[in-house]
Amino acid sequence: MGAESELSCPTVATIQAGCDWAMAQGLSRLEMQMLTLYALGQNPQNRAWLLAHDTDAMPSSNWSALQSCVRRRLLGEPVAYITGHKEFYGLDLQIDTRVLDPRDDTETLVDWALDLEIGDRETPQRVVDLGTGSGAIALALQHCRPHWQVTAVDFSEGALAVAQANARRLGLGVTFVRGSWLAALQGPFDLIVSNPPYIATADPHLAALCHEPVSALASGSDGMDDIRTIIGQAPSRLCSGGWLMLEHGYDQAAAVRALLTAAGLQDVQSRRDLAGIERCSGGCWRPFLAGAKG
Repeated sequence: MGAESELSCPTVATIQAGCDWAMAQGLSRLEMQMLTLYALGQNPQNRAWLLAHDTDAMPSSNWSALQSCVRRRLLGEPVAYITGHKEFYGLDLQIDTRVLDPRDDTETLVDWALDLEIGDRETPQRVVDLGTGSGAIALALQHCRPHWQVTAVDFSEGALAVAQANARRLGLGVTFVRGSWLAALQGPFDLIVSNPPYIATADPHLAALCHEPVSALASGSDGMDDIRTIIGQAPSRLCSGGWLMLEHGYDQAAAVRALLTAAGLQDVQSRRDLAGIERCSGGCWRPFLAGAKG
């Protein structure tokens, strides 16, 4: 993507011309559609609207707004921060720079959690989402399993404010707790899920993520400090038969499985995302088996 000073902004007459211009700057079609809709005051997800109005005139004020949006995107700002919204697991979340921009890959973790079908529809199951950020995982689970008792934890007061606002707007009764991972919780939980920071602090890829909170991205020299902490805390907070599931980096699955096994969890395994990458790993806590193994 080009620098802001290199951006050429001719006058455009129609919405389609504005779309063509945005695409010519190097935006993907999806980014172009979402930013154009946002600049026009429409729902950024309502892409069908563009097809029905492509020959409409582009008012000068909306054209100026689109130029501003494109400049911000070319400088690396995520679309979610520009529009203030991100769709995750079918939910419209409000997003700002206090929280990580939820990735589609994280839906793999939600899919796996829902596949468990822990308990039954009559018995509330205790579930906790650690480092909830915008509340994406916790809210998706609560939406899909209304009978679960979902708690969301984050150390950042700003992140909790974003997540709580999303819960209120969506009408989802998630409980929110400020704390560091599981330290503030007693349990026992039937399921612990987390998308913790997992990038190494010296990883050069962090430079491209400068708009997002580094505390939600980086974790020690190998990116696994927080993963180690969560795995170390989890056995004492899980009920017998309870599961721990973690999202991690594209090349960390084997290391995370080794940590889970060393902590005494059983049925340790990984799940692949849509790109075929081992994106999440987890295991089941069965204390009698763990004790016998030791």
